[in-house]
Amino acid sequence: MHLLYPQICFGCGTDELEKTMPLCHRCIHDLPTTDFFSIDENIVEKIFWGRVPVQHAGALLFFTKDGLVQDLMTQLKYHHNKKVGILLGNLIGEAIAVEERFKQIDLLVPIPILSSKTHSRGYNQSHVIALGIQQKWSRPIETQVLVKKSWSNTQTMKNRKSRMQQVPDLFMVQNVENIKGKNILLVDDVLTTGATLEAAIACLLKGAPASVSIAVAAYTL
Repeated sequence: MHLLYPQICFGCGTDELEKTMPLCHRCIHDLPTTDFFSIDENIVEKIFWGRVPVQHAGALLFFTKDGLVQDLMTQLKYHHNKKVGILLGNLIGEAIAVEERFKQIDLLVPIPILSSKTHSRGYNQSHVIALGIQQKWSRPIETQVLVKKSWSNTQTMKNRKSRMQQVPDLFMVQNVENIKGKNILLVDDVLTTGATLEAAIACLLKGAPASVSIAVAAYTL
């Protein structure tokens, strides 16, 4: 089976990697990590200053065009490669688990996507990342509170300026009793301007959580 369907590292192409891993250990070690989870007032936190209240925030990796992180995100979102999401979540979980400032977190809330995308993709990539976090840092995942509304204009093809000018009413909140008084960690895949996360936080605040923090897999330079 390995001869017919070889499993190779998406970073260097070697076939010397563990069955459940999309990258070899060397490429994992060489990923462009940010260390933001350990830094107060990091770039990710500053994005939300004056917009919505964020307790703590961080990103695991730097995202650059045509880089390995972009390849990994493409695999996760468009090529049904859940292994990438689990790996990214594992790495986030390991980074957060040793940080005192995230120890108060009660729940992981992945950013939802439209049900049509979940059906075509087979999963919500942010939920897969949250599952990876949970494997390394035991916190319950809450998927019944934040719901994505139907929205015809995707954010993907918009530039930074147009995204910043428009924060759509993307989400609605339900089952608010599940988050009232809880410290939430909102989980997403890629952060560019923060418009989607801002909309999600504004919606979650209607449920009166104690605090909202953010963990994303990658921050766009």
